[in-house]
Amino acid sequence: MVRTGSAKKKDEAFANGRLLIARGYLKDARNSNAVADPGDIGNPSMSTVINCAIAYADALTAKFRGEINQDDHQAVTKLLKAALGKQFPSKQESNLRALLEQKDEVQYGSRAKTRRDAERALERLEEFAEWAEKQYTL
Repeated sequence: MVRTGSAKKKDEAFANGRLLIARGYLKDARNSNAVADPGDIGNPSMSTVINCAIAYADALTAKFRGEINQDDHQAVTKLLKAALGKQFPSKQESNLRALLEQKDEVQYGSRAKTRRDAERALERLEEFAEWAEKQYTL
């Protein structure tokens, strides 16, 4: 059995709600990047991207395992792997992990990320979100 960290039981209604929220974050992340000026920092957009990835992961783990990660965002990938097994491709695990690894620095750190950093984060999210949407409908 894979250690998945602290988890909290959730039902299908929660999963559906998190999917709706993930879609909202995705739209907001796209809009944020689209209207950014060249000199703007990337942290606000990247924060939305990261929250979106977490919401998609929560939706999937709630739907397929009946629980979500709690407190330790680095353990999200472990819980998703436990929920989906081989249906969680290494490419998507890598996308999710790369986004989550930036969470503390982006949201709580003092270093400004660039617009290019935000664009790269959105590219990863787009791939992850497309995959997550397909998984959710299975």
